[in-house]
Formats: sequence, C-alpha cells, structure tokens
Amino acid sequence: MSRVPLKGSAELALQRQAGQLLAQVFAYLDKQIESGISTMQINDLVERYVVDELQARPASKGQYGFAYVLNSSVNDVVCHGVPSTTQLLRDGDIVNIDITLEKHGFIADSSKMYAIGAISPAAKQLMNVCYQALWQGIQTVKPGARLGDIGAAIQQCAEQHGYTVVREFCGHGIGTEMHEEPQVLHYGKAGTGLLLQPGMVFTIEPMLNQGTAKVKTKKDGWTVVTRDKKLSAQWEHTVAVTATGVEVLTLRPEEPFWPQYAAVSV
Repeated sequence: MSRVPLKGSAELALQRQAGQLLAQVFAYLDKQIESGISTMQINDLVERYVVDELQARPASKGQYGFAYVLNSSVNDVVCHGVPSTTQLLRDGDIVNIDITLEKHGFIADSSKMYAIGAISPAAKQLMNVCYQALWQGIQTVKPGARLGDIGAAIQQCAEQHGYTVVREFCGHGIGTEMHEEPQVLHYGKAGTGLLLQPGMVFTIEPMLNQGTAKVKTKKDGWTVVTRDKKLSAQWEHTVAVTATGVEVLTLRPEEPFWPQYAAVSV
C-alpha cells in the first residue's frame, strides 16, 4: 500500500472548511428535493449553489470522465447513479445523493439518503440501519485503532438486522486528491489492518442491501444496481483522525455528534 498522507493543522483547517461548505449544500437540498423533481434538476441546482453561492468547485465533475456534479442513486441503485432529465423522483422512492466539493485545493465527500413522500416501513428501516452502521463505524475511529475495527463494526450492525454489505466499493483517503490511501472496507475483522494515526482523513460510506450483496454495473458504465433488484442504501461522511478521537468534517446541522441508536426522520 502507498503511503497514507497525514494532514497538518493548516491542511486540516482547509479540509474542514470544505466539509462545512458541503454540509451547507445538503441543508440547501433539504428544501429542494421532493416528488416530481428530476435527478438532473437536483444536479443543476447543486452545481449552481456550489459555484455561485459557495465559490467552490464540484469536484466530481470531470473526474474519471464523469460529466455531472453528483451521483443520484434511486431505490435499487447501489451507487454512481447518473443524473437524468427523465428520471423523476416519486412518492415511495428512496434516493442517495452523493456530492463532492473542493475549496482551496482540498476535497470533502459526503452522501445522504432522502425519502420521497411516504416510504415503506422496510425502506425506512434499511435507511435507518445503514445510518446506524455508518455511525458505528465512525465511533471506532481514534489513534491506535485499526481499519478493520471500522469494517467490523459496520458489518456487525448490518448483519444483525439482516442486511448485506456491498464489498465492491469502499471508503478512501481524501485530501488534495479525491482518492488517496487508505482504502476503508465496510466489512472485516476487528484488530486487523492499518493502524490509525492523527492526521489521517478518509471517507466512511457503507452501502447496505436488503437482499444479496451482489451487484452489477449497467451498460452506461457507471450505474451500479443490486442483482436481485431489492433496495440499497448508503450514507457517507469524511472524517479525520485527531489526537483524541475523530472529527466528522462533513457533519450536517441536524446531526448530533454521537447519535446513539440513530434514526433518520422520514
């Protein structure tokens, strides 16, 4: 594995600013996402807000040839859903909006689930457990812990509720580049893997499926869906290892820092 970059206080301050701006983007979106909106409309709203209001750069646009500023993953889409003018959100849908933002050279990455109208109890539980799993993983982060602790906590939370963890995709180091070392698996064995040190910054972004963990990529080369067409959910934060524990750089205004038995309001 390549060297894991460690951020100093000045670098961390810049990345913290990017994270706080990204949290503002989601606060803005909370008022915009509703039944009838297209995923392309969401994309365009976010681009204008990031560029015009925040004077920042949508870091995903142009990355690896991707043409849009966000991923919009609806229902059985696991990740990397491509915005579309013809895909309208409808009552009962669940959608993950995954956004990256760069400010002063540093990138933050976060995603949030949205419930459109009245969703089924099964969909709500999947969203809630995935959110719990994210925070179970975050709470393991501290100097001296290991990457395997994060994955083990997420996997245990998911499986005790009957869900599976998607294994093809993982969290990642992030800083001046979108994807840095280390890779952060969302499954694994506690006490194994890389030792965490202050200054490490990475994403934790578990994807949980209702059914099998197996996925496939559509012909567009981006959109990843569940093979059994059952629902999938994902939440993501960018976190930093501090001298005493963890800082969630993309923490949103509505989130308590340690939401015990966290449940999203839908």
